[in-house]
Amino acid sequence: MSRATPELSKPDDVSRTATKLASVPRVANPASSRNVWIFRLLFLIFACAAGVSLAPFGLHGWSAAVLGAIVAFAVLIAEVLLRAASTVSLVGGAIGALSGSLLALLISLIIFRTSLSEAARSFCSVAALLAFGYLGVIIGSRRAHLLRLEPLLGVVRPGASSSRAESKLLDTSVLIDGRIADICEAHFLDGPLLVPQFVLHELQMIADSADSLRRQRGRRGLDVLDGIRKMPHLEVRIIDDNPGSSSEVDRKLIDLAQRLHAKIVTNDFNLNKVASVQGISVLNINLLANALRPAVLPGEGMRVFILREGKEANQGVAYLEDGTMVVVDGARRLINKTVDILVTSVHQTPAGKMIFGRLDERK
Repeated sequence: MSRATPELSKPDDVSRTATKLASVPRVANPASSRNVWIFRLLFLIFACAAGVSLAPFGLHGWSAAVLGAIVAFAVLIAEVLLRAASTVSLVGGAIGALSGSLLALLISLIIFRTSLSEAARSFCSVAALLAFGYLGVIIGSRRAHLLRLEPLLGVVRPGASSSRAESKLLDTSVLIDGRIADICEAHFLDGPLLVPQFVLHELQMIADSADSLRRQRGRRGLDVLDGIRKMPHLEVRIIDDNPGSSSEVDRKLIDLAQRLHAKIVTNDFNLNKVASVQGISVLNINLLANALRPAVLPGEGMRVFILREGKEANQGVAYLEDGTMVVVDGARRLINKTVDILVTSVHQTPAGKMIFGRLDERK
């Protein structure tokens, strides 16, 4: 990173900053959690009582109660599995289930007009309902992003000036880097900026790390996000959408960007490549920094500070303010001195530009 990581005065600031940034509490209210468990227990008791009173399949007593308990546990397990699903996926799955059920109903009407036996027609009807209902839920939840349900469900709340702007997802690395704050302050980044809860959670985990360097990086990321959130010209939202396709943050960001049709703002080289291959627009802060470096042509003069010796004999190495490396022939004896040089060549590398020069004998 090009900027120093500031120290926070107190470790408690991390928790306070994360709490301010979260759109929902990170830890559930104890009273609310207790009420949920009481409701679950009542639901289990009601299911057992319903089994005993209705006596399904000829079962009575404890057998009917066990059957009711099995149904109740199945419902509670489904609740736990669906808790991580996004609102868009749930709505898409519901629409798919409804469509599949209607198609199964039409097929059942045809089946009951055939000459099959009553048992065979009932079996085919139930099989059609289960098959098309299942396919509807799976396909509907996976293709929900094609229906563009996000604005209707409030996943993104665009303002009056950004209603047509494309949303941008902020990665953990770009928040830790910190340069995103300067870019936003200079009004070079517009549109709703979205920070998923799993990115905020990763930042807080880094800020709570036992390693001092990681802890400083996490605190810086939280401070940068808090500063961006306070900028009046930007709309920053913490969103709860948490794709359950993977436990990796990069994979979740890509899935979320596809679902929301959003861009990803990052400086992670690997995430940039993977997202670009899948057709997702990426705004890479490192590429922007390289593009903004001043152009230097062979023959131009410049003044640099020789910091250390180079790899080759009699070479000295200097750095420009933007971090560009300058290799100067004949400057090994001039370490810790400021000299005038003439640029001989400029090379573009994956890490950025490298400038080669020689001492200006005219000075």
